[in-house]
Amino acid sequence: MASITAGLVGGLVATIVMTAVMMAMGDGGPPPTARLVATFAGGDPEEYAMPGMVLHLLYGIVAGAVFAVGVPLVGLSLGSIAVAVVLGVVYGLVLMVVGMVGWMRMVIGMEPDKGMMTMFATVHVVYGLVLGAFLGAGILG
Repeated sequence: MASITAGLVGGLVATIVMTAVMMAMGDGGPPPTARLVATFAGGDPEEYAMPGMVLHLLYGIVAGAVFAVGVPLVGLSLGSIAVAVVLGVVYGLVLMVVGMVGWMRMVIGMEPDKGMMTMFATVHVVYGLVLGAFLGAGILG
C-alpha cells in the first residue's frame, strides 16, 4: 500500500511532468487555474499566471495523496507497476472530466475548444501515467 507521503511526492512529480507537457502543447497563455483565480480575485487571468500554476501544483499534490489512499480503500492494489499505471491513467481521465465539466464549465464558465480539450486530456493522461508508475514502483513505500 502506498503511503500518503508517497502520494504527495508522486503527485508533485506527476504535476511537474504534466505541466512541462502542458507548456509544450499550450498556446503560451495562462493555465485554466489562472482563470479560476481571476474569477474570484477579479482582473485578467494573465495577471494570475503564477498563482494559477501554484494552485495547479497544489491540486496535483493533493490528488496524488487522494489516489494513494483511495485506491486501497476501494479494494484495489498498486502492487505492480502495470496495474498502477492503468489505474493512474483512469484516475487522470476522471480528473480531466471533473476539471473540464466541474471547474472549467460550471465554476469559471469557460467553454473549451477542441484543441483545449485535446491538450487537457493529454496532460491528465500523462499525470495519471506518471503518478501510477511512481506509486507502482514503490519508490517511497
